[in-house]
Amino acid sequence: MSKLLEVNELSTEIRQRRGVVRAVDGVSLSVERGETLGVVGESGCGKTMTALSIVRLLPAGGVIASGSIKIDGEELVGASEARMRAVRGDRIGVVFQDPMTSLNPSKTIGWQIAESLMIHKAASKSMARKRALEVLELVKIPAAAERLNDFPHQLSGGMRQRVMIAIALANSPELLIADEPTTALDVTIQAQILSLLDELKSTLNMGLILVTHDLGVVAGRADRVMVMYAGRVVESAETGRLFEAMRHPYTFSLFASIPRIGDDRERVLTSIPGLPPDLAHPPKGCRFAERCRFAQDRCHSEDPALVGEEHRYACWFPVNHEIRSAVVASKDRHAARSIGDVPLLELKGLVKEYDIFAGALRRKAGSVHAVSGIDLTLYEGETIGIVGESGCGKSTLGRMMVGLERPTSGQILYKGVDIAMRSSGEMRKLRRNFQLMFQDPYASLDPRMRIGPALLEPVRVQHVGGSRDQEARMYQLLDEVGLRHSAVERYPHEFSGGQRQRVGFARALMLEPGLVVADEPVSALDVSIRSQVLNMMRRLQARYRLTYALISHDLSVVSYLADRIGVMYLGELVELATASDVFSTPAHPYTRGLLRSVPIPDPAIEREKARIGQIVGELPSPLSPPSGCRFHPRCPYASDRCSVDHPELRIVATGHSVACHNAEQVLEDAWELEGLARIIDH
Repeated sequence: MSKLLEVNELSTEIRQRRGVVRAVDGVSLSVERGETLGVVGESGCGKTMTALSIVRLLPAGGVIASGSIKIDGEELVGASEARMRAVRGDRIGVVFQDPMTSLNPSKTIGWQIAESLMIHKAASKSMARKRALEVLELVKIPAAAERLNDFPHQLSGGMRQRVMIAIALANSPELLIADEPTTALDVTIQAQILSLLDELKSTLNMGLILVTHDLGVVAGRADRVMVMYAGRVVESAETGRLFEAMRHPYTFSLFASIPRIGDDRERVLTSIPGLPPDLAHPPKGCRFAERCRFAQDRCHSEDPALVGEEHRYACWFPVNHEIRSAVVASKDRHAARSIGDVPLLELKGLVKEYDIFAGALRRKAGSVHAVSGIDLTLYEGETIGIVGESGCGKSTLGRMMVGLERPTSGQILYKGVDIAMRSSGEMRKLRRNFQLMFQDPYASLDPRMRIGPALLEPVRVQHVGGSRDQEARMYQLLDEVGLRHSAVERYPHEFSGGQRQRVGFARALMLEPGLVVADEPVSALDVSIRSQVLNMMRRLQARYRLTYALISHDLSVVSYLADRIGVMYLGELVELATASDVFSTPAHPYTRGLLRSVPIPDPAIEREKARIGQIVGELPSPLSPPSGCRFHPRCPYASDRCSVDHPELRIVATGHSVACHNAEQVLEDAWELEGLARIIDH
C-alpha cells in the first residue's frame, strides 16, 4: 500500500492577544489506503486541531507555522485557498462531531449532499440528486428517497450522523477524517456508525483518521493508534501492540481510568490528577510530568523525544508490565455503604404523555408516549441505574422523580407521601429532599452569577439556616468536591467541564437531599475527568447516605455505580435486576443488544464482538409505538405472539424481572458462546 497521507513535523499556532498557543507541536503521522489511524487523548490535547490543520479549517488566529502535509504526494502547506477548497470535500472528506450544528437547518438533506457534487464535480441538479440518493443508500438510511426532502431537525441523531458521512463521501474522497463521530450517540447507534465506517473504508479503499477520546472505540476499529498530549505525539504503535504493552504513563493512565463492566465496584478508580498544561505557556521538560505518578527530576527539566521504530514513545521512564499490573491491582477501596430496607421513593403505574396539536385550530393530533406504566422502588443508600437509548423516556422519568414534570397518571411516593399532584407551594418545600444533577452543568448554571451566590441560592430560597451556617455549608461542600474556596469568586465559564460538574454536584447537595437524580453526569467528560467525578460520587454517597438514580447510556459507568439496573425501551421498563445479573445473565434481547454495543478497550474482544451482530434499526417513534412488544420490530427472538400480545414485567429469577415472552429461550442461549462473557471477566 502506498502512503496516502504524510504529515511531517506539523506545528500549528493560534495567535491570540494573551499569547501564542502552540496547539499542534511537531506532529508527524501517515495513513495508507485502506488503513484506519486512531488519534486519542483528552480534550485540548491537539487531536481535533491536527485534523483541522490537514484540511486547513483553522479557527480565527490559527496558522500552520511549519511542517509538511502531503496528500498522495501533493504538498498542501502553502497551497492557495482555491486549491484547498478543491481538496476539501473532493479528495478529503470530514465528518464533524456535532452533525446538527454542521448541517444547514434551512436546507433539505438532498440539497446539502447535491451541493458538494455541483461544486466539485460540476454535476447537473438531476445527476447530483441521483448521486445523493446513492450515497444515502450507501450509508444505509432507511427510505432514502423520502429522506432527500427531509430537513435535519426531522432526523434522529444517528441518522443525522449518517447524512454527514454521506456528504463527506459524495465525491468519493481518498481520505476520510471522522472527528468524534459517535460521542453524542447511544451505544447501539455508535456501534452501527462505527461498523458503517469500517465497511465503507474497505469498500472504497479509503484512508480513515478516527479522532476520539474513547480507547474502546479505537480498540476494535483502528489499525494503528496515535496518542496525543499537550499538542504532541507521546506514543504510537499498531493497535494490538499498544494495548498489550503501552509504554507511556499518559497512555496507561487513560487506559486505567476507564470503568469496565465486571470491575470491582468497591475499588477506587484510577484517575489523572489536574488538567493538561496551558499551551500558551507550556512547562519545561515533559509536558505530562506534573500529572505523572512516575515522574522524576529529569522529567521536569529535559524534554523527551520519540524513540523506537514500530512502537514509538516519548518518555524517560516508560512503564512496563510489572508497573501496570501493580497500579491496576491498587488496594484503595471506597468506604462501606449500607442500603436500607424501607422504600425511599416508590413509582406506581407512572405514565407521562405529551399531547401533540396541529393545524390553525390547534386540534389534538396524537400523544407522545414518553413513560408508560413504570413501577419502581428505590431504597435509602442505593444506586439504581436507568439505561436505554435516547428517546426511551429515561430523562422524563428522572424529571418526574424530582417533581419537574407532573405525571399523566400514577403515583410518586417519597417516604410514603404522594408528591405527584402536589401544588407548586407544597412542591417547593418538598423539593429540598430530591435534587437533579444535570448532564450539561454549564447550561444549568447562570453565566452572570458567580459560583458563591449560585451555591447559596438553594438554601436561601428554602430559608435553611442563617448566613454563617449557609456559608459554612458551602465551603464544606467545596472541600468535599475538591474545589478551592476561591472558586466562589469565579464565573461558570472560568471552570473546566469536570470542575463545573463538581460545582453542580455541590449545589445539589446544599439542601442535604435524600435522593439525587444524576442525568448523564459524566457523558460529556474525558475518561480521566470521568473517573474523578465517579470516585467523588461514590465517596459522598457513603458519607451522606445518598440515594442515586443514575440515568445513562454508558453501561460501563452504570456497572461501576449501580446496585440495580432498570433497562428502558420506548417508555417501558423491560428488565430490572441487580447489576451483576444484568451483565452476567441478561434476559431481554434488548439488554443483550446494549451489552454487545459497549466499546471495550481490548482489541481481541472488539474483534470478537464484531462477528456477533448488533441491534439494527432505530428507535420507533413514541408517537405511534409498535403494537404488542415494542421491541419486536428489532428483536432477533420475535415471534408472531410478540407483535400482538404486550409482555408484562414478570419474575424469572430472584430479584430479576423481565418483560419478554421469550425470556426463557433468551436465558437458555449460552451467553458464553457469544464471546461476551469475556467482557464480564475482563
